[in-house]
Amino acid sequence: MIQLILSDLDETLLNDDGTIHPENIAAIQAFTQNGGYFVPNTGRSYKSVYGTLAQLGLNKTTQYVVSYNGGAIVAIAPDGQEEIVVEHGMSLTLAQKIFDLGQVNDVVDTHVYTRDNLYIYNISATDQRYMTERQVPYTEITTTDLSFMANEGPVMKVIFEHPDPAVQQAIADAVTAVVGDEVLVTFSSNRYVEFNPKGVDKGVTGLELADILGIARDDTAAIGDNLNDAAQIKAAGVGVAVANAKPEIKALADVVLTTTNNEAAVADFIQHYAQKS
Repeated sequence: MIQLILSDLDETLLNDDGTIHPENIAAIQAFTQNGGYFVPNTGRSYKSVYGTLAQLGLNKTTQYVVSYNGGAIVAIAPDGQEEIVVEHGMSLTLAQKIFDLGQVNDVVDTHVYTRDNLYIYNISATDQRYMTERQVPYTEITTTDLSFMANEGPVMKVIFEHPDPAVQQAIADAVTAVVGDEVLVTFSSNRYVEFNPKGVDKGVTGLELADILGIARDDTAAIGDNLNDAAQIKAAGVGVAVANAKPEIKALADVVLTTTNNEAAVADFIQHYAQKS
């Protein structure tokens, strides 16, 4: 029986407009009230998930969030107190190299996540709209010198945004040609190229959380849609792809749902599969 569900947010739990389907809310509440853990496993900062946790009713007891594509596990108490349980960051030196190498043209949008803050250089109109819809806090920067972050703790990840797959690949190639032995590259939402330290991904850290909670791998499920979800889908006892997932993710999954993110896919899994695994 599944005791821990690790779930991606965008294009998996959330509707396209950033809202949550009422059936997902009801199913997740029933699952957790029966002793299960439902844990967002996201590329975003944990600070951007507070509203989602409140909508799901998961802010009444200590709740875990896996953030930054596996960069951190954070425990959030009902009073808002935060505890970094696990942290897998990169040095500022490496972050600066990634940042510089990824500037393949003058319209690339670049995000740098530290433990507690998101900084965005050259933000695009698409990204501005996304941040507003998802209520993601960020600070715009105009400098390409990241030394001002020296006292903020480790950089968790660096990502680049551009709608053209050719530009995304050019960024990935430029970065990995120089620091490929030090980074893991993933793609998400058809516009992001993401870089974490080598060996850090949603699967590794998701299973770290399972171990902390005393839950066996076989009793862990991971649900997602995009390429940065591949690691958690492979690592979990039951890997789940929503109907709108990329073909590569469906090929990895143990369960391929017939429902999309807009059709309460998470509720579909909980109601029809989680209790039978």
